[in-house]
Amino acid sequence: MPLRKDLKIALLAGGTSSEREVSLKGAKAVKKALEELGYEYEFFDPAKDLSELAKKAKTFDCAFLVLHGPGGEDGKIQGFLESIGLKYQGAGVLGSALAMHKGVAKTLYSSAGIKVPKGKTFFKTSDITEIVNFSKELGFPLVVKPASQGSSIGLYIVKNSEELEHACKSVWKIDSEVLIEEYLRGKEITVGVLENTALPVVEIIPKQSETFDYKTKYTPGLAEEICPAPISSFLTEKAQKIALKCHEVLKLRHYSRTDMLIIDDEVYVLETNTIPGMTETSLLPLAASTIGISFTNLVEKLISLALSS
Repeated sequence: MPLRKDLKIALLAGGTSSEREVSLKGAKAVKKALEELGYEYEFFDPAKDLSELAKKAKTFDCAFLVLHGPGGEDGKIQGFLESIGLKYQGAGVLGSALAMHKGVAKTLYSSAGIKVPKGKTFFKTSDITEIVNFSKELGFPLVVKPASQGSSIGLYIVKNSEELEHACKSVWKIDSEVLIEEYLRGKEITVGVLENTALPVVEIIPKQSETFDYKTKYTPGLAEEICPAPISSFLTEKAQKIALKCHEVLKLRHYSRTDMLIIDDEVYVLETNTIPGMTETSLLPLAASTIGISFTNLVEKLISLALSS
């Protein structure tokens, strides 16, 4: 059923996380889509505009979130919007919080029978000797990353105890917990979910880095993204089922995108994004476009889902 043409949308982007610039870039693409759809919108930056949004909340039909990382995907803005009675697209408070903490998410994945790299989270108050001993048991190289950041912010691949300690100290400057996990090499893929349907699999091929890190993600030409991924129908179906299972176990809604590794015939889950990137070349819009859902149609669909929540 077509949406009313007189909708008024509160567009939220920016924020205070390290992914602020990516958020603002995505908002430009969403603004263009909203204009094409003929919807009225007003832009709000959660870094400074939340009191203004609270005053105007009743004048909007819903909010559209283009926020990433802490303050955007961790449930805080979702809780604020619910407190002022404004609907929004994407995961609710609980789902956002569960997915944002990589350690908690890993536990939930494992409980559902989903394969994940072996690992453990440590607080900055943890004994470094305990961390080193755990790491030696896992075996180097290891992945060290913040427990609650997005876009591979603060991700390190360490090859010895000295590098490990340096990486942990760097991570603790931006997060209270560090996740240390085994380093697995495999084919990097990502699978989007849109309204309980898995989208085509995207393969990601970093060209200069060992991982799909922040720089590789957002610098044109540093990664090749292929959709549909050139993998077997067996692995395609397996990855899509896993993406749907992650979406379910984390109690998400509307849409999500789960990053995975393929090693032989096994699929390992790395993390799930609850507000996937929304530039016209981002991974979820890319997957949607391969089945005929344009970027503008995707924005419209997400608004429809927000309004029906």
